[in-house]
Amino acid sequence: MEINSLMSAQLLELQQTVQMSVMQNAMNMNTAAAVQLLEDMPEQTVAAHPYKGGTIDISV
Repeated sequence: MEINSLMSAQLLELQQTVQMSVMQNAMNMNTAAAVQLLEDMPEQTVAAHPYKGGTIDISV
């Protein structure tokens, strides 16, 4: 093989490695941001049912 084809192959591998590294870092940052948003959400209170337990239907 000549030197140009070897260097071209190595450059292609390097580009793929860098792209994967950048993508992995972006995914990690997005995951961390999503976790932070979920942790910062206020606690939701359970709303009382409007009539459950207050009315009894005895008609059959």
